[in-house]
Amino acid sequence: MSQAPRTGKQSAAPHAADRHDTIRVLGARGNNLKDISIEIPKRRLTVFTGVSGSGKSSLVFDTIAAESQRLINETYSAFVQGFMPSLARPEVDVLEGLTTAIIVDQQRMGADPRSTVGTATDANAMLRILFSRLGKPHIGPPSAYAFNVPSVRASGAITVERGAKKAVKATFERTGGMCTRCEGRGSVSDIDLTQLYDDSKSLSEGALTIPGYTPGGWNYRLYSESGFFDPEKPIRKYTKKELHAFLHLEPTRMKIAGINMTYEGLIPRIQKSFLAKDKEGMQPHIRAFVDRAVTFTTCPECDGTRLSEGARASKIKNVSIADACALQISDLAVWVRGLDEPSVAPLLDALRDTLDSFVEIGLGYLSLDRPAGTLSGGEAQRVKMIRHLGSSLTDVTYVFDEPTIGLHPHDIQRMNDLLLRLRDKGNTVLVVEHKPETIVIADHVVDLGPGAGTQGGTVCFEGTVEALRAGDTITGRHLDDRASVKESVRKPDGVLEIRGASTHNLRDVDVDIPLGVLAVITGVAGSGKSSLVHGSIPVGEDVVSVDQSAIRGSRRSNPATYTGLLEPIRKAFAKVNGVKPALFSANSEGACPTCNGAGVIYTDLAMMTGVASTCEDCEGKRFQASVLEYHLGGRDISEVLAMSVTEAEAFFGAGEARTPAAHKILERLADVGLGYLSLGQPLTTLSGGERQRLKLATHMNEKGGVYILDEPTTGLHLADVEQLLGLLDRLVDSGKSVIVVEHHQAVMAHADWIIDLGPGAGHDGGKVVFEGTPADLVAARSTLTGEHLAEYVGA
Repeated sequence: MSQAPRTGKQSAAPHAADRHDTIRVLGARGNNLKDISIEIPKRRLTVFTGVSGSGKSSLVFDTIAAESQRLINETYSAFVQGFMPSLARPEVDVLEGLTTAIIVDQQRMGADPRSTVGTATDANAMLRILFSRLGKPHIGPPSAYAFNVPSVRASGAITVERGAKKAVKATFERTGGMCTRCEGRGSVSDIDLTQLYDDSKSLSEGALTIPGYTPGGWNYRLYSESGFFDPEKPIRKYTKKELHAFLHLEPTRMKIAGINMTYEGLIPRIQKSFLAKDKEGMQPHIRAFVDRAVTFTTCPECDGTRLSEGARASKIKNVSIADACALQISDLAVWVRGLDEPSVAPLLDALRDTLDSFVEIGLGYLSLDRPAGTLSGGEAQRVKMIRHLGSSLTDVTYVFDEPTIGLHPHDIQRMNDLLLRLRDKGNTVLVVEHKPETIVIADHVVDLGPGAGTQGGTVCFEGTVEALRAGDTITGRHLDDRASVKESVRKPDGVLEIRGASTHNLRDVDVDIPLGVLAVITGVAGSGKSSLVHGSIPVGEDVVSVDQSAIRGSRRSNPATYTGLLEPIRKAFAKVNGVKPALFSANSEGACPTCNGAGVIYTDLAMMTGVASTCEDCEGKRFQASVLEYHLGGRDISEVLAMSVTEAEAFFGAGEARTPAAHKILERLADVGLGYLSLGQPLTTLSGGERQRLKLATHMNEKGGVYILDEPTTGLHLADVEQLLGLLDRLVDSGKSVIVVEHHQAVMAHADWIIDLGPGAGHDGGKVVFEGTPADLVAARSTLTGEHLAEYVGA
């Protein structure tokens, strides 16, 4: 009797631990954030939106997620912390209520060919164990089925002393599954020597046909005056020793024409000077040379499977591990279900769950042997998600970076269901997103802006989706925007014929892509769009392909160096101040001597991770103090590099700083929607969509007649898509043919011609299911794309 009132009293008062139901951010100032303070509800789905460059990533990734990871890292011992990246505390006054943050971003997975979809998840490891237990004939432990493990055999006497006994071990053996010819890569690369030189000529007669190797130039004299061979002798008559010195000799210090130089064979020199650079940043004639000279062929020994003969010979029900990894994952899941072996029942259950997760998330069309580096940003993000789907963790903060990228409207619904499932398990889900289909499922919306860069960084709105619609923010106004289908379309002035396309899952496709118009290629994820465009249209002088792949280059590379913008800027500074242009390069004479122009000093802590700290001498400006005394239009070079594209466009457009060559490049950057980027921002910090638009800006002045774009709306706010459509129209009106691989309904509705692939993904796709105008597609509603487009335009 006496306990009843006490129980009632306890249930009425909330427990102190239940009060922590928000993540509180006070005074966030990272990047362009302007002293932001917000409260984010826990165990809810919160979407962060706003125009590109408004500060979404700065708040979600660089503040909330970064601090969570930093605090977790601090709980490990100093030894373990040595293997982790050093994270600085974000610029914020208070961060309360944080939970463990798991970041699921769109960073592409490693480009090493030995990294595959199977190795990036647990699927490959489980298959190896399965084959080591059930495979016939038995060839060894799981490592015998791993294409990343070479076979090792060593012999020699090893004496082990144990008390009075001496044991001699004579041999050591480890069986690996790596193919010895391609070393687990599946392909062998070769340089076509006929593209490097004409062997019927001598060096004196101009035998070398490599760009930049003109007779009389230093590149040429390195070989013709090296003394290793007679420059008057045709190359085909070289002895074995002479040919080796010409093609393969390792770097050798020697005097050539009285100057100390390093001589090395032609092939390693070509690999360093051409093949180690980003193809997108090369001049068109050099890019064409690399495409001609380098060939990649399937390894003849393992037939591209990467595996040794023994690993390929061991089978379960007539299926080898190479066969299993080559199967479409949805088919592999069916095959695994057919295995009934009590001795490995728990392993089979775990493997089935993993493969089912692939199918559920819309990646059933992939195969486990697909190189991870070939996945799009969206696919890579979804592969990373798989390990979290069956996780028992709850009360975790999952942070997603535009999870709908690369998804057809049909697939976005699946992604939404997944985000809601993660929330319903009791997790906090934070999503940076632009697509209205995902914004509308949010429990809470935070809209940043109002503009980009210095015009952004404030919270314009926080609340429910209904309140966002009623509010007067850019996102609220554009949330229900619907592009209408064009009433009249342009007429093509020719066609690009594709015949018998069979790359990946394409089924002998014949299609004519119209030229002189805006052609959109669409279809569900995995239907064969990229295979059709990138596998069947040869990129040459007339075809410019602009994708989202990473731009190779050091952390010194930035938009100003990549686009060639820095050259006219340096010359303008030099002319006004009467000094050398090299002074205004942080990679040349003007560099701060303390940090060598990097702006930061990297300290190597041996066993611990290196630390980057801002250079105290130049305060991160990268230039010598004497260089900063020179001004153009009242600004020094470091202040110019800190400007956004929009600011710089106005700065170099008029007044003392007027520089037409720089202004032209800046106009192109603004045209592609990168007005908010700062000129000196490291390229390593750009998203996939930003990288693509930067490449597009650099290619816009080339003579190429056909432009191929791969999802250019990636990372664009609803309001910016309109600007992109205007740019595509201008490209077409200037006489270019534009082919766009795209899922965004606004781009589809704006097209002159649509080619729809499908009907499904993987082996269920690979066919052209519709060709015609957007209006015809909406009227027919014969495909998934047609249904979604009709719904979008309200037909």
